[in-house]
Amino acid sequence: MLALWFAFAATAQPDAELVHKLRDGGYVLYMRHASTDFSQNDSRMTSYEDCASQRNLTDKGRQEARDVGSHVQRLRIPIGEVFASPFCRTIETARLAFGKALATNDVRGGPVRSDDPQRYEPLRKLLGTPPKGKTNNVISSHGNPFHAVAGPPYLAEGEMAVVRPEGGTRFTVVARIRPEDWSGLRAAAGRALSAGL
Repeated sequence: MLALWFAFAATAQPDAELVHKLRDGGYVLYMRHASTDFSQNDSRMTSYEDCASQRNLTDKGRQEARDVGSHVQRLRIPIGEVFASPFCRTIETARLAFGKALATNDVRGGPVRSDDPQRYEPLRKLLGTPPKGKTNNVISSHGNPFHAVAGPPYLAEGEMAVVRPEGGTRFTVVARIRPEDWSGLRAAAGRALSAGL
């Protein structure tokens, strides 16, 4: 029997306490790629490097990714390894936001058959494995893989799930951060700093 355990904490608004925890490291940040052009699709792609035949980021999406990276830096959230699905939109999101990306199929549930019960096992292990040192690992991937291992609701484009690894394939989703939440998160952290919290 698959030894998988996960739980959703209440999806409260991200706050200064979350920033404080992220500064201490130990989390996995699963980010669905930023906004894309839905008039495009992947049906004619010949390889992962064939960006012209994939659904790609829009200019809005590229700015969203840059903004996430800027907020993470200004909040002094330490980033360790950055894993990305090998599609162009996920690689580009990771590089624009975090400056690096290690392409791997482990984060998207491929290239095995879609009905393989072990399809998402590598992703579960990445979500369940604590990062090295006082850092947070990042996964830049798609909506379907995360929905498959963590359940509904789907992550929106550019949305990030904050995951607490608990060893093996066990993890808990402790928060979700939408692109529009970051400014408020920075403001809350600033107020907490001014108050000496």
